[in-house]
Amino acid sequence: MKIKSVSPLKHKYLQIVDTIASKPERLYFRGILPESRVPTVAIVGSRKPTAYGREVSYKLSYDLAKYGVVIVSGLALGIDAIVHRAALDAGGTTIAVLANGVDKIRPATNNSLGEDMLAHGGAIISEYEPGIEGRAYQFLARNRIVSGLSDAVIVTEAAIRSGTMSTVASALEQGREVFVVPGNITSPLSAGCNALIKQGAQPITCAEDVLEIIAPELLQSQQSLTLGDNPIETMIIKLIKSGIRNGDELLKTSGLSVSEFSQALTLLEIAGSIRALGGNQWTLR
Repeated sequence: MKIKSVSPLKHKYLQIVDTIASKPERLYFRGILPESRVPTVAIVGSRKPTAYGREVSYKLSYDLAKYGVVIVSGLALGIDAIVHRAALDAGGTTIAVLANGVDKIRPATNNSLGEDMLAHGGAIISEYEPGIEGRAYQFLARNRIVSGLSDAVIVTEAAIRSGTMSTVASALEQGREVFVVPGNITSPLSAGCNALIKQGAQPITCAEDVLEIIAPELLQSQQSLTLGDNPIETMIIKLIKSGIRNGDELLKTSGLSVSEFSQALTLLEIAGSIRALGGNQWTLR
């Protein structure tokens, strides 16, 4: 896949990177970047997560991606790889920031995951030119771009001393929201998370906790999908939300009988969930 180079200032999605310390003059990437800013969240954590860490990381990434949030991480082993995969499973978009040139996916064990990300509309980004291998200091430097690309950073599981904390430090310097998943007080891999909460970080237990702060409009949009009083009404709302406007096409796609469909449509209109546009065309309120 072709490697592209871009100045963050000249790309609407990447312009946010201009606010970070030691801002890169150019970024190299493979894949597809969003054309404009959309809600973006970085999810980071341990490279050797517990079963709890794996579960909560996957769920948060999956649920946020379902809402249309872009998921950012570092394509490392552990939680990074889990959240990238979860976003793909949800049919969402995910972006990886590497500490080496984008011509090679590192670690090599995540090569197939990286290729899947590219094949499904995501991107792999780096401030380093193709051919440059990752060094220890570059991984720490990379973390400022992981947080810099994002509207918020979520820490799902981390020890007191870990690379994850450098991402948190960058996020705080950049004025990004920091959310933390509470953990077992006896688990060393939750010690970092629990310490961050004691220091004032926002504890979360679900994707909606994040969206309430960074993108409440996505919650409102999702709520409009569940206004039906029964499964039939909800199905019709979802079909309209998917882009089907014509009444005859709605009837055919729904598989309902004419009487079931007409009754549901009437009740939805009375309830104010949908409205007629004329010519047997319908839209959501």
